Amino acid sequence: MMLKLTFFLALSIIAVVVVIRQIEARSIFFPMKGAPSVTGNLAAYEDVFFETADGKKLHGWFVPAASNSLAPVILFLHGNAGNIGHRWEKIRILHDLDVSVFIFDYRGYGQSEGKPSETGIHKDADAAYACLVERGITPESIIVYGESLGGAFAIDLAARKSVKALMVEDTFTSVPAMVRRTMPFIPPFILGTKLDSLSKISKVPAPKLIFHSIDDEIVPFEMGKTLFDAAAEPKRFVRLRGGHNAAFLDDFETYRSGLIKFLAAL
Repeated sequence: MMLKLTFFLALSIIAVVVVIRQIEARSIFFPMKGAPSVTGNLAAYEDVFFETADGKKLHGWFVPAASNSLAPVILFLHGNAGNIGHRWEKIRILHDLDVSVFIFDYRGYGQSEGKPSETGIHKDADAAYACLVERGITPESIIVYGESLGGAFAIDLAARKSVKALMVEDTFTSVPAMVRRTMPFIPPFILGTKLDSLSKISKVPAPKLIFHSIDDEIVPFEMGKTLFDAAAEPKRFVRLRGGHNAAFLDDFETYRSGLIKFLAAL
């Protein structure tokens, strides 16, 4: 009887973990597959296809600086939903600062192969970085930019690779910390995705710019401040106003001014 009860409890625990992991994946990644479209006036860009270490073919856009072939390149890691076609407006804003931009879709997004996961997207970020280096772009010219979920992968990349600078926008400290706020009934140890940026940001030696909106309805403002406090100098913090996905437009002048001042200081 005891053996049957133990077996039943074990199966129940496994079933709960499986269900939570499924909910977890659907709560973190919202990919939109298919060819991304440019819905605004974007400068000339190049379709780039490259491969990850585990054989996944990824797709991105390289938008060269308009007038400066030696300009820094922003390696853009986007948020958890849609695909690169939904970031054309931010690409244009960055490109107008006379830098090049390389944005790509993670596995399972847009035209990129595979299924998104924490481990997989770390490989995707590494492959995008390697793609730039193979194009002759030196690490000293690469600025990693991550928005929301992409900020976690940007922080990880900048902690392991040589880069010119790191910029993150509305990024959380870790997935377990977010779950404790939004779904406190889920034990953090069950979670398969960690994305622990708080433990990594202090390992980034490059200059850092952190944007966070005080009105962010998804990632608490305090998380951005916590990341900033944990980061080593040199660093800058820019407080925005507006929603999680629109603060860069809602508070455009503050956002653009923060970018200009940071880039000028590099």
